[in-house]
Amino acid sequence: MLGNWPAPGYSGSCVRKARRPTAGAPVPQASSNGGFRVAYGKRVRTRANSAAPPARAQWRCFRLRGSSSVANPARRAAYFDHLLLLVGYVLLDWASYIHPLYGLNITPWSPAPALGVFFLARHGGRAAPTLWLAILAADVWVRQLPASLPATAVLAAVLMLGYWGIAELLLRRVGGVVFADRRGMLAWGAIIALGTLLNSALFVSLLALVGLIPEGGWPAAALRYWVGDAVGLLVAMPALWMLLDAGGRAQLAAAIRSRTAIGYLAAIPPCLWVAFGLGAEAEFKYFYVLFLPLAWAAATQGLAGAMLAAALLQVGIILGVEWLGYSAISVVEVQVLAAVLALSGFFLGVIVDEKERLSQELRQTLRLAAAGEMAGALAHELNQPLTALTAYGAACEALLAGGDPARLRDVVGRMVAESARAAEVLRRLRDFFRTGATQLERVALDALLAPVVAAFAGKAASAGVDFVADAGGGCALLADRLQLEVVLRNLLANAFDAVEAQPAGRRRVALRVAVADDAVTVSVEDSGPGLSEAQVARLFEAFQSSKSRGLGLGLVISRAIVDSHGGRLWAEAGPGGVFRLQLPVEGEANEA
Repeated sequence: MLGNWPAPGYSGSCVRKARRPTAGAPVPQASSNGGFRVAYGKRVRTRANSAAPPARAQWRCFRLRGSSSVANPARRAAYFDHLLLLVGYVLLDWASYIHPLYGLNITPWSPAPALGVFFLARHGGRAAPTLWLAILAADVWVRQLPASLPATAVLAAVLMLGYWGIAELLLRRVGGVVFADRRGMLAWGAIIALGTLLNSALFVSLLALVGLIPEGGWPAAALRYWVGDAVGLLVAMPALWMLLDAGGRAQLAAAIRSRTAIGYLAAIPPCLWVAFGLGAEAEFKYFYVLFLPLAWAAATQGLAGAMLAAALLQVGIILGVEWLGYSAISVVEVQVLAAVLALSGFFLGVIVDEKERLSQELRQTLRLAAAGEMAGALAHELNQPLTALTAYGAACEALLAGGDPARLRDVVGRMVAESARAAEVLRRLRDFFRTGATQLERVALDALLAPVVAAFAGKAASAGVDFVADAGGGCALLADRLQLEVVLRNLLANAFDAVEAQPAGRRRVALRVAVADDAVTVSVEDSGPGLSEAQVARLFEAFQSSKSRGLGLGLVISRAIVDSHGGRLWAEAGPGGVFRLQLPVEGEANEA
């Protein structure tokens, strides 16, 4: 799932020391839900989006002692990360050194801090010296900062501590999983915005203190530094996540290879041309055009597509403002718009991913619940053949004792027939619940209703329910007999449950049949409390049940069966429950 902060190059859980855990000490384990699993002896609990300790175990790897085959690759990967942080930070700082204010690292766009925060979140304090050295190298090599080396080192240390604080706050507030939902997205954006604001105010104040910013220039410098850092972190950190993690690179490659990506990637250059070509003299009048490819990417590929599109748009925006020679003030304004653009795309992508994840969970739940409904249907339909098999088995024992082979042969044949019927029930219900397949045949409505009515007549007598049923009207249907029996049994069972709480003498259930030229309507009516308009509107949604032990899927599955027969199933609001089942007629019953 997109959003797990990566630790590439490490296999298994990272531990603080290569020694056996003491008794009762927590043993970190990977968790399949994006959280973190901590085992205490036999007790295991899962923390998702937890606080710093489990999140830290996901983000960084501690030192491994010894020279085992596990420790050496981990140590080499950690060294590579430090080298990547040092070189990558300096190169990103050099590439984004445009429109510098007073020749300092106050630029409209600063993606380098995103790399620093990323590795601080992964390695914690072990990455701090490397980041400090990278900031110092960038100040000396890229900008030739007009300050003494000790002052430059102190300024670099202040920046490093500020970024470290942002990384620690991300760990504590967001945990090891980010971008997994809207709450995590909001927390991430708020921490970046507030953290860079405080860091910018402190750093620019120190620059003014050592005389690198003229008197009266603090507000403009602080604002510009904040915008550059905030936009750089908001846009570059997700892109760096994808590029530096194996799973992220796989998602990025899959997104690029998809046909959908061809469309929005091809739309980015013309949209940039409209925004910065046609709108060059219109004060960003056409900037909103850039929302089109970003919204397209987020709506079709979720957060992965939004990250890809936002990164490409940010590069295009920087190239556009450089090509047009915008002033520094205009570039800052464009970057504020770019930050809003990126955040809008990220929010849309998170919502799309969240809905897709919930949809997958719902499909899994529906499959499990459908199995429960199938079990209930099987219990109804297999009851008769199993009862018959029991009776035939007892008859066989008696016939064996009496020595009547002819009658024994007849009873055994009936047992085989009932077994075949039970197998057919299993097969057809399984096929429907698995694939929605139906086995249509001409069925007289009387023959369809008779076994269902007979089954509930006995229940009505024992429950004190006045149960009346119409005849089938002499028509025939093209239907799967077994599936429609399941629907009728479900409707009647609901009606009997609805009148159960009514006082004696007021428990009434009726099954009515009305035949028209091309359709027959079977109505199940009861004297229960009835349904409101609001209940009717939600009745055929999954998990809408008035029963304490009900799954709320019987009517959903019943409607699916009726729909597969070309019919309709609906409920009517009123003081008593009314369900109507309408099916197409296929001629007279004597033709069936």
